[in-house]
Amino acid sequence: MGQKVHPTGYRVAVIEPWRSRWYANSKDFSRLLIQDHKIRKHINTEYKAAGIPRIEIERTGEAVNVVVHTARPGVLVGRKGVRVDQLKKSLQDITGMTCHLTVREIKRPELEANLVAEVVAEALEKRMAFRRAVKKAIQTTMQAGSLGVKVEINGRLGGAEMARTAKERDGRVPLSTLRSHVDYGTAEARTTYGIIGVKVWIYKGDLEPGQKIDYRFSQGGGGNGGGGRGRSDRGGGGRRGGRGGERRS
Repeated sequence: MGQKVHPTGYRVAVIEPWRSRWYANSKDFSRLLIQDHKIRKHINTEYKAAGIPRIEIERTGEAVNVVVHTARPGVLVGRKGVRVDQLKKSLQDITGMTCHLTVREIKRPELEANLVAEVVAEALEKRMAFRRAVKKAIQTTMQAGSLGVKVEINGRLGGAEMARTAKERDGRVPLSTLRSHVDYGTAEARTTYGIIGVKVWIYKGDLEPGQKIDYRFSQGGGGNGGGGRGRSDRGGGGRRGGRGGERRS
């Protein structure tokens, strides 16, 4: 019938964890929900260059714990942690509570759908041919160990008079299988002809029955510890070095 289902929302509580983990009564729920939206909007706007595909929020009675997953932790942390201190202060102003910040580095940004979509969007803004930008992103993702990737872009492609949709895919992307770890991300390319929307689906493998995704460890494969049926023998596309896994403040 043409209805679309968000791949992440479809799998929440089955294999995907909730991105916001807290409980509130009916009086406080709407206020805390708006706070979560403001936190995510502030971080994504002010630290867009840090490559942040995912922000998790946990609440206790006295504090808010914000976990930021980033491909470039150096940009987020800043020199001697100055930017982290600024971020903590701004989050405390938004929530009115004590905020604890945890920064987790993404070892393989080529396998994060949001980051891949942003790469395609940046290429389109730099006037790269849209087919070349999409195929290059798909090739990089498949070399990093993905089992399948699908990219869809929509808008005035190449400056055409009428908007249209272009799709490219490689491998398989089983959207209806709940055990399949499918990452989904979107981005917008603001070109001189107008906005071009980018959607990316990345299939990372199947999880075993009862297994759930743990984003503290799964940077490439299907489940906890990066397991699943990943294709780790297809060359190393991930970044080496960096500042290491996790920073708490």
